[in-house]
Amino acid sequence: MPDLQDLTRKLNTNNGSKIVLLVADGLGGLPLTPDGLTELETAKTPNLDALAKRGTLGLSTPVLPGITPGSGPGHLGLFGYDPLEYQIGRGVLEALGIDFELGPNDVAIRGNFCTIDANGNISDRRAGRLSSDIAKKLCEKLHAGIKIPGVEVFVQHVKEYRLVIVLRAEGLGGEIEDTDPQKTGVPPLDPVAKNPGSQRTAELLKEFIKQAAVILKDDAPANLLTMRGIDKKPPIPTFEEVYGMKAGAIAVYPMYRGLARLVSMNVLDAGQTLSDQMDRLEQSWKDFDFFFVHFKYTDSTGEDGNFAEKVKRIEELDAAIPRITALKPDVLIVTGDHSTPSKMKSHSWHPVPVLLSAEERCRPDLCDKFGERDCLRGGLGQFPAKYLMGFAMAHAGRLDKFGA
Repeated sequence: MPDLQDLTRKLNTNNGSKIVLLVADGLGGLPLTPDGLTELETAKTPNLDALAKRGTLGLSTPVLPGITPGSGPGHLGLFGYDPLEYQIGRGVLEALGIDFELGPNDVAIRGNFCTIDANGNISDRRAGRLSSDIAKKLCEKLHAGIKIPGVEVFVQHVKEYRLVIVLRAEGLGGEIEDTDPQKTGVPPLDPVAKNPGSQRTAELLKEFIKQAAVILKDDAPANLLTMRGIDKKPPIPTFEEVYGMKAGAIAVYPMYRGLARLVSMNVLDAGQTLSDQMDRLEQSWKDFDFFFVHFKYTDSTGEDGNFAEKVKRIEELDAAIPRITALKPDVLIVTGDHSTPSKMKSHSWHPVPVLLSAEERCRPDLCDKFGERDCLRGGLGQFPAKYLMGFAMAHAGRLDKFGA
């Protein structure tokens, strides 16, 4: 029996239609009080509500019920890749996001500069949210200073306190435990191999950290670093191979650009603001069949626990909707990769609101507002996120009939 992607390969057809997937990162939320409204329900969203009246709503589960996803699994599910089958380390995504070309002998690591006190304990996991100007110079210092025989070492800045480390040598495994203990007042963890094939990599990372401690000893607050998401780039089918569509990705943050590059989407430069992203969408409209547009700030405000600011960011997103609908996409989907309730200040397992608008083929439901409660009774029902691309392609007329 063919899997979902094999079936999509066989059924996809090019009819010239266009699809926009607008991802408001961490869109789903929770009410602050039992009888209250979520952030999405609180926000004034006349444009999204108008789409909801004509479209179809639902709720998606990023991985499995009750499982809280990271951004990587959340987006892979939206792109139609089973996140349980394709488990990708954050280091790979960050490296691809800054346009670092990963080869078969590369191990990629997401690094965070941190502050270590006199006792060797972490006092600040993000080194006071170090500015990009300072962090970039520290990365250059590490790149020039760390020497490990038989291994090429790359250190590149990503954004603020975040960096990417790549080790290049034959025979390196990529399955290593994170060194970030996820709390302060304790020392960083040692790199520990998850299997014998990654033992050499763990030893190399210990040597990297040892040298980094010497190089950074006078650079407080960034006097050391932790390592997360250590991995090698896995083989993965391209988006165009699976869906027969040429895809453009319009994302600002490196990780989401990396997710798009992982599945071989064309990553388009798009400035720093939502308005810049809309400009790029309009400029590139004739060049692609599918557009992935990523909006970060519904997630970051949720993680900050700032309910009111998340509401404002949702309203900012709503104000951009007319610029998308003016292009007359055959299908417009607005959703999130996961929920980030301000009340929890973190990602959560709660199903994610989905709005699907398709003028030609949409079966409207009885919902008239885009919010969690309406989505709960929407026509799409509750479904695994990996099936979203099937809905998108069917509503765009891009899937042939299955069977006689």
